Amino acid sequence: MVVEAFLSWTDKARAGDRAKAAKALGAAYVTGTMPTEKRAGAYMAMSYLLDDPSPKVRQALAEALSSSENAPRPIVIALAEDQAEIACIAILHSPVLSETDLVDLIGRGSSVTRSMVAARADLSPGACAALSEIGGACEVAIMLESGSAQMTAFSIRRVCDRFKEDEQIRNLLLERDDLPADVRHALVLQVGEALVSAGIITHVISVARARQIIRDATDAAMTLIAGDARGQDIGSLVEHLRQQSQLTPAFLLQLLCTGKLDFFAGAISNLSGLEERRVRSILATGRHHAVRALFQSSGLSGRTLDVFIEATHLWRQAAEMPYGGAVQQVATRLLEKFSQSESDTVLSEMLGMVEKLQIVDQRQRARSFAQDMIAEAA
Repeated sequence: MVVEAFLSWTDKARAGDRAKAAKALGAAYVTGTMPTEKRAGAYMAMSYLLDDPSPKVRQALAEALSSSENAPRPIVIALAEDQAEIACIAILHSPVLSETDLVDLIGRGSSVTRSMVAARADLSPGACAALSEIGGACEVAIMLESGSAQMTAFSIRRVCDRFKEDEQIRNLLLERDDLPADVRHALVLQVGEALVSAGIITHVISVARARQIIRDATDAAMTLIAGDARGQDIGSLVEHLRQQSQLTPAFLLQLLCTGKLDFFAGAISNLSGLEERRVRSILATGRHHAVRALFQSSGLSGRTLDVFIEATHLWRQAAEMPYGGAVQQVATRLLEKFSQSESDTVLSEMLGMVEKLQIVDQRQRARSFAQDMIAEAA
């Protein structure tokens, strides 16, 4: 009888009064102040209010229900599918919406709906995966900006695959502390491509010169990324670089000469098929013939093979010395031994890289020395 009276009253009451009644009804339901025998009737009344012609009434109901864990889930779902100003209250705040509910909203909702889901705090991994797969650039950017979205490495990679050419998304990804190393590398390459094609660059220098500068910078960045990679990140980045044909002799030698031995061992393990533990053992203490066999199984041969064997032995000696400058020592010795020999294109590229390493290291050492002198003088 009470429900019948309420429904009869709503047909005659003004929208403002109906909104107040909807808010009071919803609050009484979720706070538990309503007698048990009346809850079924209240549920029916709220279901009826979902079709109220005034958005104010439905919005008032959403405000009353959306912050409570006791809210009836079917009604909250219906409110989440209402017009934007009503749906956003339910989507952003309701704790009763499950991951499945959010994925369904992403799948069948509009761009506005997906944007509201993306802005939800502590967005679950499944919802993040759905947005990463079908969300537009705007929705994905909102998800990345939220800071609390629980994105897995797979979702991050998918976003990179789809939107690495989008400057805003690229920058948001690069700001993440949990960015997989292979994704960081892909983004760095994309930044390089964007710089090469930038009008301001091509008006100052030639395209060929710009490409060479960007290539040198991305090679240096790739080495830094490889050196920072840890655990599973090493395997993922190694495989990514292998698929991109980036595990070149020059890059591998750069890793070895700069002491990025963890990543170098992972790369050689990938190329040779040997267990990484075995590779590390050979690199650290293996005899000459074992080192040669290891590099041969990785596809190295000829003078290129000789350079790697020599670099391995030189690094062992340099690492045991009580003072710094290992990179300088290894680079200098390699250039002294191989720069006068007949070389092919690959060997020339490798030795050119070693010479650049030598110059960069010398400049860094000189800069550090000058800074120390200035500090002592002060």
